[in-house]
Amino acid sequence: MKKKFFILLLLVVVSCTKAIKNEKVFPELAPNRYNVAFLIMNGTYNTEFTAPYDIFQHTQYRENIKQMNVFTVANTDKPIVTFEGVKIIPDYNYQTDSIPKIDILVVPSAEHHLDTDLEDTDMINFVQEVDKTATYVTSHCDGAFVLAKAGILSNIVSTTFPSDIDKMRTMFPKLDIRKDVLFVHDEKYITSVGGAKSFEAALYLCENLYGTEIAKSLAKGLVIDWKLENVPHLVMKK
Repeated sequence: MKKKFFILLLLVVVSCTKAIKNEKVFPELAPNRYNVAFLIMNGTYNTEFTAPYDIFQHTQYRENIKQMNVFTVANTDKPIVTFEGVKIIPDYNYQTDSIPKIDILVVPSAEHHLDTDLEDTDMINFVQEVDKTATYVTSHCDGAFVLAKAGILSNIVSTTFPSDIDKMRTMFPKLDIRKDVLFVHDEKYITSVGGAKSFEAALYLCENLYGTEIAKSLAKGLVIDWKLENVPHLVMKK
């Protein structure tokens, strides 16, 4: 009898342990902050993800501003693998989880943003839904292709990775895509050439929200020499 009881108790403990391990833990989002979501997937390039993530996360160490909550969203709960091989566990699965309101959407570049990712209707639909209420939608490098496919760059001036501009113009001939700038800000959309210049686009957004001194402070914390006037960019006035 004791042996049966012990076995039963052991099964209960094992079952509860598995349940605890399988319970998803979401990030704690502080109130009264901008919610900044990074759309990631297999093949995401490290720099286009980490550069703006670093800038926006560092707002949490600045006082007297509306800081930023930063988190990742993907179409899976499994770790995504970046192009360079880094594994990232997504904070939210946009296909199954209840996603907090997103104020700023960041679309880093990924390996297949010029081809198969553009056939992912669930991802494109997600971008379209977020766009309806987001304050800013931003892309880095070929992330602009995702925004274009979602149809949200119509009547918007944009840019992308320099060597992919001609291809983007071919794929989306009605769009106004510019060369010779590091980023373009048109209405609520900020598109950048990506790479290490993703820092500049992120700092620009912070300067737009918080002013020059905060942007310089964020840049200094990451040992970046920030002067907006020295950065080739385009701000559309409408």
